[in-house]
Amino acid sequence: MARIGVFICHCGENIAGTVDCQKVVAAAAKFNGVAHSVDYKYMCSDPGQNLIRDAIREKKLTGVVVAACSPQMHEPTFRRACAEAGLNPFLCEMANLREHCSWVHEKGDATTQKAVDLVRVMVEKVRRNKSLLPIKVPVTKTALVLGGGIAGIQAALDIANAGHQVIMVERQPSIGGHMSQLSETFPTLDCSQCILTPRMVEVAQHANITLYSYAELESLEGFIGNFKARIRRKARSLDEKVCTGCGLCIQKCPTKKIPSEFDAGLGMRTAIYVPFPQAVPNKPVIDRLHCTYYLKGKCRLCENVCPTKAIRFDQQDEIVSVDVGAIVLATGFDVVSGDFFPEYGYGRYTDVITGLQFERLASASGPTLGEIRRPSDGRVPETVVFVACAGSRDPAKGIEYCSKICCMYTAKHAMLYRHKVHHGRPVIFYMDIRAGGKMYEEFVRRAVEEDNVEYIRGRVSRIYEKNGRLIVKGADTLLNARPVEIAADLVVLASAGVANAGAEELAQKLHVSYDAHRFFSEAHPKLRPVETNTAGIFLAGACQAPKDIPESVAQASGAAAKVAALFSQSELIREPVIAVVNRQAPPLYSTCVGCLLCQSACPYQAIETEAIKNPAGQTIMTVAKVNPGVCQGCGTCVAVCRSKAIDLQGFSNEQLFAEVMAVLNRKEDDVKL
Repeated sequence: MARIGVFICHCGENIAGTVDCQKVVAAAAKFNGVAHSVDYKYMCSDPGQNLIRDAIREKKLTGVVVAACSPQMHEPTFRRACAEAGLNPFLCEMANLREHCSWVHEKGDATTQKAVDLVRVMVEKVRRNKSLLPIKVPVTKTALVLGGGIAGIQAALDIANAGHQVIMVERQPSIGGHMSQLSETFPTLDCSQCILTPRMVEVAQHANITLYSYAELESLEGFIGNFKARIRRKARSLDEKVCTGCGLCIQKCPTKKIPSEFDAGLGMRTAIYVPFPQAVPNKPVIDRLHCTYYLKGKCRLCENVCPTKAIRFDQQDEIVSVDVGAIVLATGFDVVSGDFFPEYGYGRYTDVITGLQFERLASASGPTLGEIRRPSDGRVPETVVFVACAGSRDPAKGIEYCSKICCMYTAKHAMLYRHKVHHGRPVIFYMDIRAGGKMYEEFVRRAVEEDNVEYIRGRVSRIYEKNGRLIVKGADTLLNARPVEIAADLVVLASAGVANAGAEELAQKLHVSYDAHRFFSEAHPKLRPVETNTAGIFLAGACQAPKDIPESVAQASGAAAKVAALFSQSELIREPVIAVVNRQAPPLYSTCVGCLLCQSACPYQAIETEAIKNPAGQTIMTVAKVNPGVCQGCGTCVAVCRSKAIDLQGFSNEQLFAEVMAVLNRKEDDVKL
């Protein structure tokens, strides 16, 4: 026999201002199964919670309905109060009289009647509630960080410094990401390598971090706290434990005319190479696509000159399996290729380059050792035109978003050019200047006022070559769209930031969502900005959207804090509001027919299969099974189940039908308050 207590909260005047709480109390007292009904001005206060605790003990209540504000605000409060009084917290429900009634209706009998109906519905639900126990999931206290850029480095160090094991996977031969390619960073113009290299070395030397460079995630299975990852360590063609990094093999390699990826194609490298001098780990890798031995079966010069005999031409890829409890996605971004802009002549004119290529020209470790020289003839350019928003904010090309960093790094490029070519003329064509950040606006003003950078508000329509110079045609929209023509020696495109080429494939391996531009999607843009829709997988850096270094580092630390919080306990405790597949006694066993339509519909990959066997060990039938550690209680499987064999604990079909029928079958005498 149900003994339910109904507690009506006035919420000050928020509810009592339009709802007659006394009439609601009186009506609720007549409901079937209600043993106690009372109101109070502030039910969430300590005296209000004491009313609930005392009533549970004295009236021996088997369920509680609190009619107050939104369950999102105070459901944990009231369930905690019930638990302290010895009642299972999941036998407590809230009727939302504030947002669903008093705030959306005028004062009157109809408003009060709706409040009565809301309470009536919850009473019927509580009558059918069952005692539930929190789900406990064991946690493997090892984190997997995918990506070795500045975001991945920051996340890995924060997690490792919290005392947890970290496995970092970077697909390039060295960690560092795009930040390692930069000359200086805005708005302080710090040397990028000077602030990044110590952190790279710290990752390599940290006792809690295992670094797998030149490796990729092969597959992922499992759920939060219990992931099983398979990592493919690509063959470097040398033994890293034997190699000392002396560099003799690189010096002697006869294949020296391969465009360097690190120098964005402006410099050259050998077939066996280290991406850049400060690389971590500083061990070379053989490019099998260009190595003479792999192409023709000849050479082996690097093997002959290696003093430690570290070269391994027959080395194969290695698969490493690891158990991890959480994953941080920090795979970074890429920049759109220059052939995206045929109107700008990239690829046709050697002296039209991207912003990343300009970074390499300005870098002391770049192909020109820090001197700004034209790729075509090596001359110092007298006039440089910078084209902002090259690809960004361009719906016609399919990139509607702002790349966020272009305005700032274009200003930085113009300043670096002026610092290196004092008599030079930097001109920036821009749409808008978006300098939103600490010291960012001041940085742009400094470029204009101190370094005499010319800003022209307008889009560039065409770039063509004439008499050895590049003619940049555009319009100045601040001067009534007056046509502008500038003869430039070098043109730099601030190309848009885009998702990595393999982002979509990786998202499907991890079962995380991504947007139309293949950036990984966060669970909630405001309240859960570093979490994905898959529990236990977090986001850091520009893999989510284009962002600058400070924002990437901040988000990485936020993701690391989430991981540390997850690892702070040996078991993960979750609410038991999950889907369950019907199981019955033999010979029926289950109403599930094993069609597994729910498996394809589940957005969290929480549906597994279970074989029901007889005592002899023979499989009788295969049915669906919900993994309680993964299920988020969304109810999608309940909706698609053809045999109605799945229920959501706390929101069963029986409960929902009872709530509806409670309103439809109410007596006319109850309506007249």
